[in-house]
Amino acid sequence: MRRSKEKERAPRKGKGFGTERRSAGAERRGPAAERRERPAPERERVERAVKGEPAVAASNNEQVEGRHPVMEALKSGREINKILVAEGAAGSITELMAKARAKNIIVQSVPRSKLDLIAEGRNHQGIIAYIAAKEYVELDVILQAANNSPRPGLIIVLDEIEDPHNLGSILRSADGVGAHGVIIPKRRAVPLTATVAKASAGAIEHVPVARVPNISQTVEQLKKEGYWVVGTDVDGEQMYHQVDMAGPTVLVIGNEGKGLGEVIKKRCDYLVRLPMIGKVQSLNAGVATGILLYEVLRQRGEKK
Repeated sequence: MRRSKEKERAPRKGKGFGTERRSAGAERRGPAAERRERPAPERERVERAVKGEPAVAASNNEQVEGRHPVMEALKSGREINKILVAEGAAGSITELMAKARAKNIIVQSVPRSKLDLIAEGRNHQGIIAYIAAKEYVELDVILQAANNSPRPGLIIVLDEIEDPHNLGSILRSADGVGAHGVIIPKRRAVPLTATVAKASAGAIEHVPVARVPNISQTVEQLKKEGYWVVGTDVDGEQMYHQVDMAGPTVLVIGNEGKGLGEVIKKRCDYLVRLPMIGKVQSLNAGVATGILLYEVLRQRGEKK
């Protein structure tokens, strides 16, 4: 997780760019003075690190640091997006890595300097885990929800969406139209993070999200379940409103920069485009998804 921005310095009082008079003894500030003056959130992070606890409470932050906290997160069964391990780490970290890989959790070896940079506490012990902002579900859960719904199934598949704000926006639109779930890939895509949760404005709590190892195979499985797959592409043969999406539909949205992968395109039953008459040739992924989702709602004639 990115480090928080440094606080802006308060303007100095006095003449011009003058020198604010220091109080007596200001030059002799020791560790005790630093502790007294440290802001409460920072003081809490340091105290937690000293105790070997997560840098901050997991409910407020996605980052857990240190060997014991990460081990406890693994034992508890909490959803972990990925684990970063310092290169050359040994000892108990080897056991942690084995447990994580047994659970199919992504483990990445990185320079210790990178951990030093992103750590929120002062004692990461060579390991940092990123906890999901919300638990993922299995694909079968989404399919079952769609089967039990009085409305035709509506599922969104995201092919390597990287911007957390886009994912949050998509979850918000998905909730707005009553989509039955969102599917994201396990690698090369943004997972459910605190930023995603915030951008979703609470929708993350209402939209099931499945994280799968292979998007192409998942799309093929959905087709076997009776879904029509509609992908977005700037060179799509049909306009988005020309395809019938009144029945069980899967919308596939591509990466912000490169769009849909060629393999995924071949899996789609239809490739559709949005009209663009300005200078920019494509829309933000979150905006494009919202337009398509509400076109589905329009075709189905659903009104509240």
